[in-house]
Amino acid sequence: MSAPLVSVRDLAVHFARPHFSPLKPRETVRAVDGVSFDVAKGTTLGIVGESGSGKTTVARGLLRLVPVTSGRIVLGGTDITALGGEEMRQMRRHMQYIFQDPYSSLNPRVRAGTIVRSPLDVLGIGTPAEREARVAELFAAVGLRPESQHLFPHQFSGGQRQRINIARALAPAPDLLVCDEPVSALDVAIRAQILNLLQQLKRRLGITYLFISHDMAVVKHVADEVAVMYLGQIVERAPRTAFFARPLHPYSVALMSAVPTVRGGRERAARRIRLTGDPPSPIDPPPGCRFAARCPVAEPACRQTMPELREMASGQWVRCHRVEVVGGTIRRPLD
Repeated sequence: MSAPLVSVRDLAVHFARPHFSPLKPRETVRAVDGVSFDVAKGTTLGIVGESGSGKTTVARGLLRLVPVTSGRIVLGGTDITALGGEEMRQMRRHMQYIFQDPYSSLNPRVRAGTIVRSPLDVLGIGTPAEREARVAELFAAVGLRPESQHLFPHQFSGGQRQRINIARALAPAPDLLVCDEPVSALDVAIRAQILNLLQQLKRRLGITYLFISHDMAVVKHVADEVAVMYLGQIVERAPRTAFFARPLHPYSVALMSAVPTVRGGRERAARRIRLTGDPPSPIDPPPGCRFAARCPVAEPACRQTMPELREMASGQWVRCHRVEVVGGTIRRPLD
């Protein structure tokens, strides 16, 4: 197998809280605490989990938009963990970001064409004439009329603004595109259009996506592999088909049971796994499994020993003491 485009090993991103008293130790928020994954070129890794699980921090740490506490990040064979200055700035052309809010991520005082051209200007890519031609090409690629380059962001609809964001991200021809909830602020019909556009661009340009979302239906539509995060750690990672057919971790099962449905809605609601309580504090995480306090099948050992992320089947990894292989069959604790 060829080397993955993105390889992340033991990534940790910790933030020190403001310190007001010299008599108390400084508190540290463990937003991301030992995350590892690979993303093959031309594929999509979907990252899911509830708010505060560390999904966005993983993405921003990967792109070096926040300081990385420890770990190793390799993009296209280059270790970018310790890069800085001009070297890191030049690596930006290989990785770009699509933000969640299609309006606040655009400068309201700048015309759309200038917004899309800005990465080319900042990175010094091409001549002025080549940049103008590239902008026109990108507007056509994302389904916007060429004359709309002269309009301001407030003159576009929400879906059109997100197309501008996508065109701006595509401008330097990146290898990796991080999509942070790119359709959550859009209407359902517009959401489908943007998702289809991203899929078309992936097939046409061979782009690799890291796709963050709360919406399991969206992830099922776009992802080739799924990673589930809980309190700064990956608790399950599996190919899309295997994950949606039979999630292994109790937290993954709870997420799937909460997906709304029309057909058989009452029966499914009766079988829904309802989690109680809140996640532990990322400042002082528990010593064992971080999901143990909310897990319906936790045992005393779960609260004492941190489970390892184990490969239970080909490409299917889970961080749970209770998942085991018996007679060649994976046995889930909730079965």
